[in-house]
Formats: sequence, C-alpha cells, structure tokens
Amino acid sequence: MSRNDYIWLGIIILIVAGALWIIQNPDYPIQRGLDLQGGLQVLLEADVPADQEITADQMNTSRQIVSQRVNALGVAEPLVQVEGERRVLVELPGVGDPEEAISLIQETALLEFVDSGSTPLPVDMCVRTSHDPGPSRCEFGPGESSTDEVASPAPTFETVLTGSALREATSQADNFGGFHVSFQLQPESSKLFADYTREHQGQFLTIVLDKKVISSPRISAVIEDSGTITGDFSLEEAQRLALQLKFGSLPVPLKIEAIRQVGATLGEQSVEASIIAGAIGVMVVLLFMLIYYRLPGVLADIALLIYALLNIAVYMLLPVTVTLPAITGFLLSTGMAVDANILVFERIKEELRRGASLRESIDTGFSRAWTSIRDSNVATLVICLILWIFGRNFGASAVQGFAYTLAIGVLISMFTAVIITRTFVRIIIGRSSSWLADKNWLLGV
Repeated sequence: MSRNDYIWLGIIILIVAGALWIIQNPDYPIQRGLDLQGGLQVLLEADVPADQEITADQMNTSRQIVSQRVNALGVAEPLVQVEGERRVLVELPGVGDPEEAISLIQETALLEFVDSGSTPLPVDMCVRTSHDPGPSRCEFGPGESSTDEVASPAPTFETVLTGSALREATSQADNFGGFHVSFQLQPESSKLFADYTREHQGQFLTIVLDKKVISSPRISAVIEDSGTITGDFSLEEAQRLALQLKFGSLPVPLKIEAIRQVGATLGEQSVEASIIAGAIGVMVVLLFMLIYYRLPGVLADIALLIYALLNIAVYMLLPVTVTLPAITGFLLSTGMAVDANILVFERIKEELRRGASLRESIDTGFSRAWTSIRDSNVATLVICLILWIFGRNFGASAVQGFAYTLAIGVLISMFTAVIITRTFVRIIIGRSSSWLADKNWLLGV
C-alpha cells in the first residue's frame, strides 16, 4: 500500500461523482433506438434503370443530403446509411408524423448562390431567397415555424445562380497548408456569373443549401468559367463544402422501396424484458463473487456496480443510441469485467498457497494477471472494430450498435478491474494483512 493508492482512491471518487451527476442531469437523456421506442424505418432505392451505373460517391452524397434533411425533424439520433450499392436505409426513432418524414426524405435539395451585399451571413442561418421564397423547414424567427402559413418578417435575398449552374467542385490544398474549394461553371452560366462578380467586387456571395447558409465568401475577382472559395477551412470542411456544391440536389433520385412502422409497445416490452434479464444476470454474478471469493468478492462487487454506473454515464454523455443489440453488448462486457477479477483473485490465491505473504500475493497477483487481461481485451477490441466496420459498410446497424457498446464496456472493464479493484484490495485488504494472516477462509482460499 502506498500514497498512490489514496491518490487513485480520490480519482475514483471524483469519477463516480461525475457519473452520478451525468445520470441525474436531464440534459443527458438516454437515446433509445428504433427497436426500443418505436418509429419509422424507410428503405430508399435508386430510381434509375438497372443498367445505369451508380458510383459509391453518389450514394454517399445522397446519404449525407438525406441525413441533413431528416435532422431537421428534430429526431434523436436518426440513422441514415447506405445499404448495398443502390439503397439507403433511414431509421427515425420516435417519429410522430410519418407522412412529413416521407415527404421530407423524397424532396430534392436546393442549392443557391444569393447576393448578401456587404454583410457576410453566419453559417447555418436560415434565409429566404427570391428563387423560392416560400416557407422551408427551418425557423426564420423566434417561435415562428417555417411551415406556418403566415408571411415571415425575414428579408428575402436575391438568388444569383442555383446549383444547376455548377459543373464540378473539388477540395484542394494550397501552398501554405490550408484548403480551399475550386469550382467550374456550366458554359451557359459563365457570362452571367462573370458580369455579376465584376459588378460586385468586395461584396459577399452567400452559398445556401435548402435555405440554410453553408458559406459566405467575399468576391475578390471576376469569375468566368471557374473560381475558388477560400476561407479558414479544414480538410474535412473543404471536402464537405465541395460535395454540397457538386451535389446541391440528390445526385441519384431515390424512391421508397419499403416502409415499416415499428410500434412503441414492442419497444416497451423489449426494454422491460431486457432489464429483467440483465438484473437477474448481474445479481447472480454478484452473489457468486460474494460466496466464492468472500472479502475480495465484496470489493469486486463494488467495482462491478461502479462499472455499470460508468457505462450508463458514458452512454448518456456521448450519447450512445441504446438498442437491443447494444444492450446485449453491454451485458456481454459485464461478464468480461467479472472475468478480469476472477483472473486476479485466482492468481492471488495461487501465491497464498505457495506461502507468500498477503501483500506480496496481492502485488504479484495483479501484475501476473494483467498480461492475460490485456491480451484478451485487446483481442475483443479488434473483433469489435471488425464488426463495427462491417456494420457501417453493409448497413447492419444492429451489428454496429453491438460492437460499439461492447467496445465501451471492455475499455471500462479494464479500468475497473485493474485500477478500481486493485485500489480497493490494496487499501482494505492490504492494511488488514496482519489481521487476515490466519483467516484464509475470508479470502476464499
């Protein structure tokens, strides 16, 4: 036992206090998936002839645009992913109006270049444009929904060009380590754009997607058939802007292939059954550790309860969308957390049987068990990565959720088994080594 043990004890107390604060904070609710609270699942398919080639970039861009649109519904953790080569899967947990969601998904995005004069408009600001002055799905004023029939007091900006005027857009690196976006215009739009940029030098030309500002660059040169958009862009931001410019509308028309309404009753029954099964499993494990390992088992039980607490806090903080497969991943990782403690305690018992002192047995048990714990958990994390990649690339969201929660659980179990359990054992059992010298039955030996 050393001063470091008490430092770790203080850190553990702070971590547990932080986890408790997150769990009771209403700003961090648990995000339930489609199978736990019900909602809408829509399968979209490319509405083009079967012999027409569709690139992976086109499908991924369609996914991004659809994702931006469904996020406007305010759905908690919507899932939008490419499934196969020609399909996009959309899952909307808790959607109350399926017709609105379906209409929103099928709409074509509108890209516009608008004249904002001498004022740059902030990113994500909602604007009205002369090309399509009607209401859109963003808010134009406090408490005023875009779907209201009444006129909005927001100003209307003049549309210079729409996305159909663009022929190509790419992200590029400059000579100073920064990034910009280069674009090319359709031949029929070149003269119009050249005249406009010549007359509006120094003013701002705002780029708007679905009436939401995505960039507001200053006009610094006459642009005829090609130009650049500069700014303090990261590589990811430049690539995203290039995609939005290149595919202002859906690059591939999508039709609804299938719609499935998931009832909330099924979700509630699944949650209840999962909680009961999980609670029974955890209680059996706690009882086993208590009976078989006695005093070390009590400390392991406390560490296991902290493990469950930390998992829940992490799910709420990230947040993690909790589904039935995700719950399965959590329960499996709980068993692995117990397994790590068993490895440690069995090592300690082996040292005690060899005649080593209690303190020596504790130090040796943890040091020798660590390699086994590390190797098994690293192997599991590798498998989680493979499953996550599979789920992401092939549209298997259930596999992806399982891998995600299992990986989180494995990482937390390593902390609880190696740090928390060791700290408790060294402080409580290590300090009582003289009193426990002739009471091996309390140590499960």
